[in-house]
Amino acid sequence: MSVLETTIPITPDLTAIKLRQRETWSSADYAIIGATLQIVGENLCEVLDVRAGQRVLDVAAGNGNVTLAAARRWCEVTSTDYVPLWLDRGRTRAAAEGWTVDFQEADAEALPFADASFDVVASSFGVMFTPNQERAAAEMLRVCRSGGKIGLANWTPDGFIGQIFKTLGKYLPSPAGMKSPALWGTRERLSELFGAGAATIRAEKRDFIFRYRSAAHFIDVFRTYYGPIHKAVAALGEEKSRLFLTDLAALIERHNVVHDGTVVVPGAYLEVVVVKA
Repeated sequence: MSVLETTIPITPDLTAIKLRQRETWSSADYAIIGATLQIVGENLCEVLDVRAGQRVLDVAAGNGNVTLAAARRWCEVTSTDYVPLWLDRGRTRAAAEGWTVDFQEADAEALPFADASFDVVASSFGVMFTPNQERAAAEMLRVCRSGGKIGLANWTPDGFIGQIFKTLGKYLPSPAGMKSPALWGTRERLSELFGAGAATIRAEKRDFIFRYRSAAHFIDVFRTYYGPIHKAVAALGEEKSRLFLTDLAALIERHNVVHDGTVVVPGAYLEVVVVKA
């Protein structure tokens, strides 16, 4: 094989990627969208069968959907994220309902907790976005006690949000060598990430239903509050932004299941329960 035919694996700079991601997610107030996903956190706590008094860690918690769901079930909850604004939104929500929650700024790839500190470790549409997927999974396993549970809600590659990722990638490709976050929404990748430390892994496909006034309303909300789209529109320039948003509108219409002018779009995600060995 000649030198030109030799394939050299590309190793992405995960530290630089993480810094850019943090800037992207901090660029808009995701909590506006995050709060609409609350039912996913409630359902995840139900499938995890959390018990009152259990120690629950919410990883990459955003504005605290799993956090609040676990607190409402009288658990001892620690809520973590690396975006301080989102933790502030979670604090506000918890305080409004009168719940006591420990909020801590933390990197999902380097959790500041001792081994086996928690009965339940969970993440709803959060940890899946970490650059170093193997490290993040290892950290979740490390801080979970033997016999404890890890609960995840991850968008699937072929679902609506997965298709938004692909549409965005047409205009702003991911760094070379970077693994797609949507891989967390596949059973195969979950087995790779958690299989060695798991007694069992159960994964079921679910739908979250996006409900908006119109496709234009959906786009307006996401370009204002969803960091990746907010930053993309700013970075692409007028013409490419117009093309991207046109493609996004067409995607919404293809997935819309109603014809009354509003938007009702099923968004497939994988609901996962890992029992640690």
